[in-house]
Amino acid sequence: MTIKQAMVLAAGLGTRMRPITDTIPKPLVPIAGRAMIDYVLDLLVEAGVETVVINVHHHADQMVSHLEARNDVEILISDEREQLMNSGGGLAKGLKLLPPGPVLVMNADLFWIGEQATQPSNLKQLSAFFDPAKMDMALLCVDMDRTTGHNGKKDFSLPDSGRLTRYNEGEPRPVVYAGAIAMDSRLLEDAPADAFNLNIYFDRAISQNRLFGLPLDGQWITVGTPDAIEDAERTIAAVATDK
Repeated sequence: MTIKQAMVLAAGLGTRMRPITDTIPKPLVPIAGRAMIDYVLDLLVEAGVETVVINVHHHADQMVSHLEARNDVEILISDEREQLMNSGGGLAKGLKLLPPGPVLVMNADLFWIGEQATQPSNLKQLSAFFDPAKMDMALLCVDMDRTTGHNGKKDFSLPDSGRLTRYNEGEPRPVVYAGAIAMDSRLLEDAPADAFNLNIYFDRAISQNRLFGLPLDGQWITVGTPDAIEDAERTIAAVATDK
């Protein structure tokens, strides 16, 4: 299945990236000469996505101006200038701009590089893996040794069955949530109208054995603080050299 619509969560304040984010939204912080969000949009376009909703709040005008320069995908703006909605509330609000159905969701500041050219991309694999009959959501997850810039926190355990549970010390195959979801937008039809964290839906899916994960191919990059930029650029340069 090719999923042709997506939402990118991009409205956060980026407080840990200060002072850079005092004057620029975090998704526009350049990494190896490109804004972080452009790495994310490239991944979505490669996977066949045609329409993307992006929420904006911090330095919203800069975000809108930057996104208007993209001509390879239709971009719809979910405006959160008046109120930040957190990850869950922002997603629920933004998805109302799309027809109901399967959708990919990504964070604007998490991306990956170095996928195997001979295999379907991570997002294509995630789209094919998602089975709404038995899953609320399918999350792209990354093994600890494929992360750059991560603080070491282990989010889930990923067994061979693919069914995710919250990680407890000593459990096999700890993984990090890589910031990409395949889901059906109708899952959030009962969502609160105010701000809430998406972890509520993760935990509900776990309680019903309906949260699944797929391991990421390549190297995952997160840039949470200014001093992480150098590590990210070093990883990008190393992967480019290996090709």
